[in-house]
Amino acid sequence: MDRVVVVESEKSLEEACQALEKAVADHQFGVMHVHDVRQTLANKGVEFDRDVRIFDVCNPHRAKQVLSTNILISSVLPCSISVFREGDKTRFAFVRPTVMLDLFETPELKPIAEEVEATVTKIVEAAAKG
Repeated sequence: MDRVVVVESEKSLEEACQALEKAVADHQFGVMHVHDVRQTLANKGVEFDRDVRIFDVCNPHRAKQVLSTNILISSVLPCSISVFREGDKTRFAFVRPTVMLDLFETPELKPIAEEVEATVTKIVEAAAKG
């Protein structure tokens, strides 16, 4: 199993970002913040020639369950979904929550990580559709 889920789309970066925001809401998650990597680096005096947006997304109920069990998991929350262009495609990518959970030796949270992973996969697949 790959550690990172990557889903391709024919949409432009802007269309993909708009579709992602809608898909996040449709799946009862929320967008906490969107990082415009190119702009952030430019503000720090660093030129970067690619558009990359990172969406921090969260389901507050699942976050509370996870954090109540192991507060150290806060170091990898919220879930981040990156959106970027690669060649003539737009790609969505995120690290599988089940992979991140393995870092914290909290096997009792595996069902929640699997549920979140399945939902985030559905989110990016919905956002990618034509």
